[in-house]
Amino acid sequence: MTTTGRYDADALDRFAEDVRRESFCVLRGHLDRELLAAWADAFAPLLDANVKTAADDPNRGPQRFYVTLPFTGVFADPRVVFDPDVLAICARLVGDDMVMCQLATDTPLRGSDYQDVHRDSPGLFAEWDVQTPPYQLAVNFPLVDVTEENGPTEIARGTHMLAKDDGMARIARGEAPLEPQTLQFGDVVIRDVRHLHRGTPNRTGVPRPMVVIGFSRKWLRRPEVSVRVPQSTWDALSEAQRRLLRFETVVPDSEAAVAEERYRAFAY
Repeated sequence: MTTTGRYDADALDRFAEDVRRESFCVLRGHLDRELLAAWADAFAPLLDANVKTAADDPNRGPQRFYVTLPFTGVFADPRVVFDPDVLAICARLVGDDMVMCQLATDTPLRGSDYQDVHRDSPGLFAEWDVQTPPYQLAVNFPLVDVTEENGPTEIARGTHMLAKDDGMARIARGEAPLEPQTLQFGDVVIRDVRHLHRGTPNRTGVPRPMVVIGFSRKWLRRPEVSVRVPQSTWDALSEAQRRLLRFETVVPDSEAAVAEERYRAFAY
């Protein structure tokens, strides 16, 4: 497994082991802040439009908005979307032939509330009450600093390998406390989507956008998430990048508008 990023193979192995053990790892100061500033600027009007159209029915709880990003322009910048270290860690966890399946954001505003504790995916074999190795990952990075005041995600580490009832019982007993994840602009979190967590209120007047890029094992398809790939974006991708997106829909640029949102992970 080759890499061209800042970390050597041993460091990448350690990050992957953190995810297997704790359910997540954090790459501090990993992404270029100037690149992310361009994402933040481009995201602001998308959020404004979503708030205006969904204000009466926010799809993640009061004043919390899930917005799928168009896979074009800055949001298709390979230096961010296909960061080699992130891809190498994800491949160690869900396989070299993994797929990219999601490009979106979660943003609480002032007036948001605590979400119910949830996981972003049910277990593959929930009726058997067993857990498996990782099968889907969320790569998260904020478009602002994440502080105690603007809505950090709280994570109960290690609960990805437990049945939900067992994890909730451990949280209740204080054995797996919900820990707020404060982050700096440029930090990246790679996490197993099964761990128990919740969004918290944004008590400031500034939105707190968190980007999510989803990577899955090659055989997993969750229809509630997808990436619509404009033809011009597809044409600019390398063969390896196209391989990651091989199950996503390539559409004419004129038809690349994001479809109606269907993602409701907080129900799990």
